[in-house]
Amino acid sequence: MADILTDAEILDCLNEPKVLPDNYRSKVTVRPKRGHKERELEIMGEAGTRFVIVLRQAIPNPLDFSVILGCFPKGTNQLFRLRRFNGKSHEHTNKIEGTRFYDFHIHQATQRYQESGLREDAFAEPTNRYQDLHGALRCLIEDCGFRIPDNHQPELFETP
Repeated sequence: MADILTDAEILDCLNEPKVLPDNYRSKVTVRPKRGHKERELEIMGEAGTRFVIVLRQAIPNPLDFSVILGCFPKGTNQLFRLRRFNGKSHEHTNKIEGTRFYDFHIHQATQRYQESGLREDAFAEPTNRYQDLHGALRCLIEDCGFRIPDNHQPELFETP
């Protein structure tokens, strides 16, 4: 991607209202795909931005997962990763800060990392807000401007 998104533009994308479809639960249930499980759900934001939620999980290790919110900035067809909620399956290093940890962690796109030539979402912080793929999806929905459909009926022992 030639253009760098500023921190303000990234925040605008995160805050743009996004309404999940009525049947979103069935659309985010991961399915086997070449050695892992995966699913994608595209959503249009209220301001016209095209977003995608990507869920991936390794079959042999349930802690090896990612729940990603990406968008396609206007005028491009390249996915820009806004947030990535990762499992506890690998050590992460923030290259600019030199910090390292092994934990569940949340990646976030930053202007600073883009300007340094690194992946837009290379910066991450450890979290204790989730312990599995479903909890990570719940955090993404809570953190990233999503609205649950008005007719959504919570289920007993609900998992997204």
